[in-house]
Amino acid sequence: MDFELTSEQRMIQESARRMAEREIDPILKRHDPDSPLPKEAAREIKKIGARQGLTAARIPESAGGAGMSALTLGLMMEQLPVAAFFLCGDAVATRVYHGGSAEQRERYLPALIAGDAFGCSGITEASGGSDPRGIRTKAVRDGDHMIVNGHKMWVSGAAICDMMLVTASLGKDERGRNILVRIMIEQAQSPFIRKGIKTMGLRQGHLGEAIFDDCRVPVRNVIGEPGDVSRVLTETWLVQRPLFGLLAVNMAQQALDAAVKYAGERVVFGRKIGGFQLVQKLLADISMAVTTSRLLCYYALSCIDNGQRANHITAMAKRYSIAACQKAVSMAMEVHGAMGISCELGLERLYRDIRMLPIPDATNQILTLIEGRELTGIPAYQG
Repeated sequence: MDFELTSEQRMIQESARRMAEREIDPILKRHDPDSPLPKEAAREIKKIGARQGLTAARIPESAGGAGMSALTLGLMMEQLPVAAFFLCGDAVATRVYHGGSAEQRERYLPALIAGDAFGCSGITEASGGSDPRGIRTKAVRDGDHMIVNGHKMWVSGAAICDMMLVTASLGKDERGRNILVRIMIEQAQSPFIRKGIKTMGLRQGHLGEAIFDDCRVPVRNVIGEPGDVSRVLTETWLVQRPLFGLLAVNMAQQALDAAVKYAGERVVFGRKIGGFQLVQKLLADISMAVTTSRLLCYYALSCIDNGQRANHITAMAKRYSIAACQKAVSMAMEVHGAMGISCELGLERLYRDIRMLPIPDATNQILTLIEGRELTGIPAYQG
């Protein structure tokens, strides 16, 4: 058992860190941290990620992707600022690749992989965020088109997307369950209403909603077969969850670095506060949260690479790491005292951003039930 990264992995990690510092950070700093990035700035960042293979990390090289291992992807994504993390992801391209026909892959993947087009996934709805089988968005065939009606919420990238991979229902099966289908809806071809949602964190992103009102979409835009939705979503979620955990690790590491620096400079009662026992305990607890979270996420990704059933460990990785790192950022704010709650320092922005992360790709409560199901073999919810 070797917990050390290989020299190649360290090089990949360092390359991603330099890319973030030299190419991405300057773009982000040119724009208001509390407002969505202009689309052209977002495209510039996406193209930087594309050059590193991040926009098609899980797609085989034979199909124009990077063919990365899950752990390699995690090592790179951990280094990215939060706004770039969402812009450079490969989830939509991966979902097109899995189940898409040769014609659909040829039609969609080149632009998604190159960063020329923004894609997003429309899954969640106001009435059933954690249960895709409760989806109410309807798709009805009308000749050579599908007529889509529905409302998607909390879609990452909705406000600037060129295409949205929408999960919709074709109706019910004999057991009364939704027959789900995936449809790529292109804004230029089949216009739909998009608008942003203002939230407490992730404000340089483009979280939003989409409304489909008798939206006519060519039948050829249906991706995969009816009934493959849960499998494809689960396969991508298994990797996404530890990646979100590593995004939290990135934020907590920033908070730890700032707290250690401040503790070595701030003088109270004639002493640097880094010499106070309670401050040292805060720093030790922050460091423990960062270390354990990082290792757990790496382990979850390596389990995927080794072909193991990873439902349990990936759910655990996201749930534990985000909770631990959120607490770590809060403790780093305590080390800084009054400065910790100032907008000038930036820790409050980290805190707002990290508080957003328990929501996407399954809430803490759903992840807990996944872990319980994997341990006992008994699902705590029906459907």
